[in-house]
Formats: sequence, structure tokens, C-alpha cells
Amino acid sequence: MNKTAQVLKYLVSDMLAAAGAWTLFYIYRKTDIENIPFDFGTAFHDGRFWMGLGGVTGFWLLTYALTGTYRNIYRKSRLKELGQTLIISMIGVVIIFFTLLLDDYVKGHNTYYLLIFKLFMTHFALTATGRLVLSSITNSRIRSRKLGFNTVIVGSNANALRLFTEVESQKKSWGNKFVGFVHVDSRNGYSQELNARIPHLGEVENLVEIIRKYQVEEVIIAIESSEHDKLNEIISLTDNTNAIVKIIPDIYDILSGQVRMTSIFGAPLIEITREIMPAWQESLKRIFDVAVSLIALTVFLPVYIIVSLCVKLSSRGPVFYSHERIGLYGKPFMIHKFRSMFVDAEKTGPALSSENDPRITPFGRFMRKTRLDELPQFYNVLIGEMSIVGPRPERQFFIDQIVKKAPHYRHLHKVKPGITSWGQVKYGYAENVDEMIDRLKYDLLYIENMSLYVDLKILIYTVLIVVQGRGK
Repeated sequence: MNKTAQVLKYLVSDMLAAAGAWTLFYIYRKTDIENIPFDFGTAFHDGRFWMGLGGVTGFWLLTYALTGTYRNIYRKSRLKELGQTLIISMIGVVIIFFTLLLDDYVKGHNTYYLLIFKLFMTHFALTATGRLVLSSITNSRIRSRKLGFNTVIVGSNANALRLFTEVESQKKSWGNKFVGFVHVDSRNGYSQELNARIPHLGEVENLVEIIRKYQVEEVIIAIESSEHDKLNEIISLTDNTNAIVKIIPDIYDILSGQVRMTSIFGAPLIEITREIMPAWQESLKRIFDVAVSLIALTVFLPVYIIVSLCVKLSSRGPVFYSHERIGLYGKPFMIHKFRSMFVDAEKTGPALSSENDPRITPFGRFMRKTRLDELPQFYNVLIGEMSIVGPRPERQFFIDQIVKKAPHYRHLHKVKPGITSWGQVKYGYAENVDEMIDRLKYDLLYIENMSLYVDLKILIYTVLIVVQGRGK
């Protein structure tokens, strides 16, 4: 599947719809509101028309991008998309009206209402029609099995075989293109009948590698009742990927209202949602990250220079310390900090710092209390490896120790790591694995309550810690 080409189709469709709606509205204003006989030759030589056309079209495309319109481009419900287009069109038209049209001279306030209505209906109709055509074509290709999403079944016996048989026997495809299955419990083995129909890819412990190797977009958990104790482990493993996860429900799940119907013809499945924040909040969070990082890297340049000199003069060694950490979806990246320890502080192996750690330089102790050692991480934020607010990233060495006691640590990899976090504010630097686990609950609470409002509160408390030098 060429997702880039599909996004471009939507962009072209939305651009033509926005430009067409604005052109028709411009003609309507000239002829019906201003009572000017419309002449194409004269009208389209008006510089204001072209400025308005470019500005309005750009506004709509930016709005759609910020609200997540071009995400999951192949998985669009036509009815849901119609509703989203309606709401965004209403909000966008009101913004355009108050910024561009409010100062138009009209005979009365009823004319204003008519202007808004005409622009809204024209824009909505053209945009919705273009999207309906594109999504209908995509839907038809999925139903006819010309388009599908690489899918892995987690499970290897009766439930897995039943699910595979049900999906494959449908006249119209649900969009699943099965690449194989993995078995959960070696004691149960796996169904030879299932293995005769799709490949056996390995054990559940290798699920992350399998997802990445086969570019899996969907994981369906179809385990037996005797394997339910493995469910949390399986879901935790998929947190290191961006695959959609669905589970076959039992009758209790259906009666308790956990199963939500999303398709008339599809199997009743529980989908594990990965949307932690609304798309528009995610976009604003990223815009905020980039803006603050640019300010921090330019306005505070004198601070960087002074701190660099102090680090260099206070102890032998480089100014910066770079080390590999684990970020979003379990991907490693290089984190950058001002060096706060003596050179070769970890020559005997990875070790966490403590309050009176002799490896920390005198100036390094001051930097840690005021969080000045974290300043270079604004570069990590700028290039998209980190966010300003998010769980602190850890090294793989310590993650391996943490997940033995707290497998749910992998949930932290659902979001970008941050310079500051709720756990960092409440707990500070952890001195051992047990303290890391204690701090973990605050970071999990942050993920479950993630919003721009929570980010703002954490930032305020972080600033207070820096100003008061209360960092641990």
C-alpha cells in the first residue's frame, strides 16, 4: 500500500474543494451582495482574490492536518468522516468569517448569516463529495481483496482457527491479509490444521520482531481460556509497536458493554485504542515542543555557553554526555546532556546515581539540582525524538531489569519520552530499580490522563523546582 500516494490524493481533493468553494463564494459576493456584473476577465485579475484563494486554501489544509484528517488514511469510516468534515467545516467557516468577512459592507445582519451559510454549504458539499469518492474507492478495493492490512493472529488452536476460517470465508473481505500466526504456550503447541493454512511465525516472545519484519498493521489475539494469564504480557509487547490490537471477546465482555460495533459485517472484536490524546491536541503539543525548543536553543544561548565553560573548567573531559536511551515504540536514540559526572564514571558497568554519589562533579551536583544538565535535550525535542513533557527515557540495561518486576513498564513506550515528567517532578532521579518502579506509577498516571492542561501543570512545577533548586 502506498500511503503517501493516498494522502496526496486527499490533499489534492481537499485543495480543489477549498479553492472551488472560495471561487464560487467570491462570484456570489460580487453578483448577489455587491450587485456588480461579474466579468471573469476583470475579476480574476484582482490581486485580493488570489491572496484570499491562497490563504483560505492553505488555512483549510493546515486545519485538516492538525486535526488528524490524513492519519490512518486507509482506515476511514465514510459515515464518521462525513461527521468530522461537517464539524470542521462549521468551525473553519466561522473562523474565516470573523477574520476575512466581518468588515464587509452589507445591508443588514441577515446578509451576514446568508454569507456564512452559503460558504459553509459550498465548502462542505465539495469537500465531502471528494472524500466520499476516495473513501468509497478504497473501501471497494478492500472488500474485493485488492487491498489489505498485514495481520498476525496471536493464538494457535481452536479460537485462532475459528477466527481465521470465519474471516477467510466471507464473500467481502474485512481488510485482513494474514501473514501467519504465533503460539503463546509451548505446552499447548499449535494446530496443524491452522499451520496448513497460514505459516507459523514463532512464539509470542518474538512478537515485536515479527511485527517489524512482516510490517504487520493489525494483531488479533485469539488465545484459549487456559492462556488468558498471558493477555497482559501480549498487550504490553505490542506497546512497542504501532500495530492495531484486537481481541476476541468472551460473553462477559459483550454483556459488560466492552465490545463496540464498528462494522456491520466484521467480527465482534475489542480494539485496544492507542489514541491517548485527540489529534488536534497532539498537533498542538508538537507545535509547542518545536516553538519552545527553538526559543531555548537561541534565546538561552548565553546560558549554554556559560554552563559549557563551567563544565569544562570544573573537571577533565568533554562538555556533553551522549548516551543511548529507548524512546517511542522501543526505538533507541542518543540523548544529550551536559556532563555532570567525572570521566569513566561507568567503567565498571551501568549504574544509577545516588544523592551523595562520588562520581558526580561539584558543578554537576548544582546542575542536577537546577536541571541545567538537561538543557541540551531541547535538541532531541526539536528533531522529534523527545517531547518537553513525557516519561523519562531509560537505558535498555535498566529496562530489562524493570520489566522482570513490572512488565507494564512497556506502556511508557506508547508516548515520546520527555525532558520532564510527572514522575520526575514527584520523585526526582531514581537511585535503584525499585525506585524506578515506584516512579513508574506516576508516569502511567500521566499517560492515562495526558492532555495539554496536565502538561502545563507539570511544566509549572518543573519551573518551580529549577528556580528553587529542589531537584533530587
